Amino acid sequence: MERIEVKNLNPGDEVFVIYRNPHIPSVSNIKAAEIVQHPKDPNQLALFINDTFHVIEDDDAFFHSAEDAEKAYEEIYKFD
Repeated sequence: MERIEVKNLNPGDEVFVIYRNPHIPSVSNIKAAEIVQHPKDPNQLALFINDTFHVIEDDDAFFHSAEDAEKAYEEIYKFD
């Protein structure tokens, strides 16, 4: 599984993320998203997912494929 470093993101990149449902914290999904210019700060990038802009944080994890995100999810949330 290969993570994309934040410094290597460019506008127009499609990435996959593990997205936690804000209404049901115990539910997470793997979602495709796009890297875009931040709408209020042209010097920053943002994650566009579910018709919403999100500020990119240093600890966010981005993946090239849904399969890579799935592997990370399985490692993080191992079910015994």
